[in-house]
Amino acid sequence: MLRRIDPPPATRAGRPALRALWCDFADLDIYRLHALLRLRVDVFVVEQECAYPEIDGRDPDALHLLVEEEESGNLAACLRLFAPLPPPEGDGHCHLGRIVTAPAWRGTGLGATLLGLGIAECSRAFPQADIHLAAQAHLREFYARFGFMTVSDVYDEDGIPHIDMRRQCAASLSMA
Repeated sequence: MLRRIDPPPATRAGRPALRALWCDFADLDIYRLHALLRLRVDVFVVEQECAYPEIDGRDPDALHLLVEEEESGNLAACLRLFAPLPPPEGDGHCHLGRIVTAPAWRGTGLGATLLGLGIAECSRAFPQADIHLAAQAHLREFYARFGFMTVSDVYDEDGIPHIDMRRQCAASLSMA
């Protein structure tokens, strides 16, 4: 299920054009898989100095959003989305995670675009499901701008303060 998003995310003048793709794990060729894992390890493990099991065994169950430079194919940003699972397997919410922007693309608005695309896909595919994410605590205000509300106290996850945040489902928001 490799699905290109049209139109692609907007870029600033002087920046390479971007393309955005939703991929099942099986659709990730070895180059895209390598780029995805490298970006996540470079940022979450190396840059943030957080030794944790980045390859957690959950990628095969996720839908992956890749934002790539159109010409070079370099990965600019990515996230993963988990479909809602009913209890007892899950909590009935969509889950967004591993939301990351490459250092060269920070400050361009790409992170906001990436999150917006993730929210849009959750709302399109699962309009009755709230969206949950575990955010690094210092990003609380960023996620709040997209309608996410804090639903937990700050907790430690692998040495980094996190909070759980939730956004109401698309069906509830359209009724408001």
